[in-house]
Amino acid sequence: MASTISISIVVFVLIIILFSSFVTVKQGTIAVITVFGKYRRILTPGLNFKIPLIEMIYSRISIQNRSVELEFQAVTFDQANVYFKAMLLYSVLDQNEETIKNVAFKFVDERNLMQALVRTVEGSIRAFVATKRQADVLILRRDIVEHVKEQLDNILESWGYHLQDLQLNDITFDDVIMKSMSQVVASNNLKAAAENEGQALLITKTKAAEAEGNAIKISAEAERQAAQLRGQGIALFREEVAKGMTVAAKEMQHANMDTSVILFTMWTESIKHFSENSKGNVIFLDGSVEGMERTLKETMALNLLKQDDVKK
Repeated sequence: MASTISISIVVFVLIIILFSSFVTVKQGTIAVITVFGKYRRILTPGLNFKIPLIEMIYSRISIQNRSVELEFQAVTFDQANVYFKAMLLYSVLDQNEETIKNVAFKFVDERNLMQALVRTVEGSIRAFVATKRQADVLILRRDIVEHVKEQLDNILESWGYHLQDLQLNDITFDDVIMKSMSQVVASNNLKAAAENEGQALLITKTKAAEAEGNAIKISAEAERQAAQLRGQGIALFREEVAKGMTVAAKEMQHANMDTSVILFTMWTESIKHFSENSKGNVIFLDGSVEGMERTLKETMALNLLKQDDVKK
């Protein structure tokens, strides 16, 4: 009976030892093996074999990306308080054995690693912001990120980590500074609006002046053309009258009649026109042949002057 119990115990121990010889490592994780407290080797994802009771799993290290949120304060060169809210994304540098050894043994635990990482990032940003003025901080967001990455790359590599990304999600100042910045932005917007309104008014007035000038030019050109046409009409009328008088004079000469009858006819027509359109004015005319001829010549001269005025 005692021997049966002893055999059962031995078998049970052997089973435990056999099962403890196999280790399953999850995807995205590296297992670190030590022998009597000294580093021995690493185990990759999958089913692995280890020497039971001798090889021990010291830690399981995740090689996946990890993130941490930061909130801290910095002071600018002109003594303005700046409040940052950031998100830090980091990961194990690679799966090389030396890198995994650094990750496993550089820090006592994960908490100490996070404290060192966060304080290093905050210190780098504070040092950068301390050299800049408050008005420049908001436009230097990308420069701050690049500065932190440049400063931290070598340090994190010595720890076995790599800084994937640093996002500055929020940058704020004290309420007094925020209000003053809002007032500056509002005043600049009002100034820009006033300048735009002035430019629009200038363009409107310029276009109106151009339109008025074009209208005056068109009107003047139309008046000039109308006056020219009126002058041409008067000239054509007089030309026709002269042709008619010439034909009449020739016919009267062929009929052996005195051509002064034509002057008398024009004379009587003029008197009739004056009487109908004189509006009560008194005109004294010389009724002799010489007087009629002189009056007709003066009338024709006045008409020529009026025609020249119309052409001008």
